[in-house]
Amino acid sequence: MVCDNFAFSSAINAEYIVVKALENGVTIMGLTRGKDTKFHHTEKLDKGEVMVAQFTEHTSAIKIRGKAEIYTKHGVIKNE
Repeated sequence: MVCDNFAFSSAINAEYIVVKALENGVTIMGLTRGKDTKFHHTEKLDKGEVMVAQFTEHTSAIKIRGKAEIYTKHGVIKNE
């Protein structure tokens, strides 16, 4: 499929992370871009669940609470 839509193309090329929960109740929070940073989305994962998250034009930061492994293009981070 060929797409000339810049926003679609930018989304495909945006950064992704993978979060693997190491315990029940791991919380993933997306934070907005702009002058005032706010929470705009929250997800809860149970042990063993995996979520793929993407930085977008709306999401500039992702906060993770709880024991988890975070996989990025820069390496793996273990959150304790």
